Amino acid sequence: MRVGVVVYGPLDCRSGGYLYDRRVADGLRARGDTVVRVSLPETGPRRALAHNLRPAVRRRLAALDVDVLLVDELCHPSLAFCPLPAPAVAVVHHLRASEPGSAPRRRVDRALERRFLARCDAYVCNGETTRATVAELVDPHPVVVARPGWNRLVDGPPEGAAPRDPDAPLRVVTVGTVLPRKGHPTLLDGLARVDAPWTLDVVGSTPAPGYVAALRARTAALGVADRVRFRGRVSDDRLCERLRDADVFAMPSTYEGYGIAALEAMGVGCPVVASAAGGAREFVDGENGVLVDPGDAAGVARAVGRYARDPAALGAATEAALETVRAHPTWTETATRVRAFLRSL
Repeated sequence: MRVGVVVYGPLDCRSGGYLYDRRVADGLRARGDTVVRVSLPETGPRRALAHNLRPAVRRRLAALDVDVLLVDELCHPSLAFCPLPAPAVAVVHHLRASEPGSAPRRRVDRALERRFLARCDAYVCNGETTRATVAELVDPHPVVVARPGWNRLVDGPPEGAAPRDPDAPLRVVTVGTVLPRKGHPTLLDGLARVDAPWTLDVVGSTPAPGYVAALRARTAALGVADRVRFRGRVSDDRLCERLRDADVFAMPSTYEGYGIAALEAMGVGCPVVASAAGGAREFVDGENGVLVDPGDAAGVARAVGRYARDPAALGAATEAALETVRAHPTWTETATRVRAFLRSL
């Protein structure tokens, strides 16, 4: 089978969506399929609309010799009006229209995404939450729900973290591109209310230096600058070490299509404090972590405070997190499910 994969820029692990695309592509190659990457120029949404008029983009898509075309849905501004070879399959991580924003921007996003999705022949969704949001715009049929794998950082069965020193501060980690959607202000405000010792590692690339500077200023204003460390982007090995060293993973995003970083944290025994807006509702059940509403700093404080003050609750949540990933698909199983769906087309 020859499969085309359309993404913005290189197919690396800059975000959960790119990780998903890359793991599926790697899984297809491992089974003998040929994967042809089509890289669209990375730009802002408005400039991306001009891609629809570029003859070079149209010629490249028309000339593809593939059996099926996988298109990352985040490329929708570039392809909403551009002919797509059939069968074209949208890989949907989350809809941009699901993110908070101004009403005019969301209306534009919704219109463009509806147009793009309506021109696709089939859909791969990372969860039932995403499938439901797609169904609000188009009839997603045929469709497959292929949940992300949890085991990128762990070679083998899930293993718990080392025993925690009860006298040490609670070690909290958050992982993801340091951008406003990830809810860092809510996390900082919530942690500042916790009446128990804690530390926070912020891990992730920092494409917006001004935003990072504002977060640093916020830590100073809250009086917690000495407990917060900005680590930047790190290697997978180093990320695994950070997660193993942590007691709790926290990311109260304004919206998260699924939450692969939270799932990976569970794979090393971290209970999570995650956003109730988005796909984390599909695997965070109150036993293995806590869901909080976007912007709910008090909810973050209650969840983290309980884990900091109650070692038994933290231990039970750790074991529940491990049980969750034991029953969750691996990346191999995810790719196998997507491949079977593509062959059926």
